[in-house]
Amino acid sequence: MILSHEILLFTAAVLAGIMNSVAGGGSFISFPALIFTGVLPIPANATNTVAVWPGSVASVASYRKRLPKSARVMAPLITISIIGGVLGAVVLLHTPQATFMRLVPYLFGIATLLFAFGKRLTQKFGQVVKRTGPPSWPILVGLILVQFLIALYGGFFGGGMGILMLAMLEMIHIEDIHAMNGLKALLGSAINGAAMVTFIAARQVEWPQAILMIVGAILGGYGGAHFAQKLDPRWVRAAVICVGAGMTVYFLWRY
Repeated sequence: MILSHEILLFTAAVLAGIMNSVAGGGSFISFPALIFTGVLPIPANATNTVAVWPGSVASVASYRKRLPKSARVMAPLITISIIGGVLGAVVLLHTPQATFMRLVPYLFGIATLLFAFGKRLTQKFGQVVKRTGPPSWPILVGLILVQFLIALYGGFFGGGMGILMLAMLEMIHIEDIHAMNGLKALLGSAINGAAMVTFIAARQVEWPQAILMIVGAILGGYGGAHFAQKLDPRWVRAAVICVGAGMTVYFLWRY
């Protein structure tokens, strides 16, 4: 890597870590940075997955005391997340580079829309499913199926995956928002971890870039968490949406 690329990737990783710790959407910056520095699309996605995974694990650690205790819910969701994450990564690895690059602007667009309107989506979804009461076996089966589709998407790309999981988790009728966020972080870590192992086994990770970005993301995540209470999440979300929309337009125009 040349010095300008190292500076760009490290800066992008720091910003991504800050965004993820405050509002999410860090991949809107970290993934394009890898593309701009000449990494091919599929290795860029694989490298980005490796770069953001430690941050998601750190989030799980911070929520560990608030996670639901029900093995009846946790075990099948974690298992299906790992399976879906692996299969999504395998699908990506068998997708031609040019085809994936043509999909990127649409994936960015979908992720941006989910980020922009996801809160309304989860609220409306929650109003409907909460009428069903505590999760029955049919609800759990539906939950597992939906989570499999989300994990499949997450292993393939992952932008907006957290919003989809929050909407899905409304079916469990968890009252504690911190418990819901913790379970979302846990399932996201399982999906990204499974995809990461698959990418590593396929030798699709650019390790110099990944290591540099892991350091940047950890520093950004720590700093973002430290100053999160001083930042207005609405402004951060607005910035994330603007970046996502900008990247969508750029990739549509460029590719």
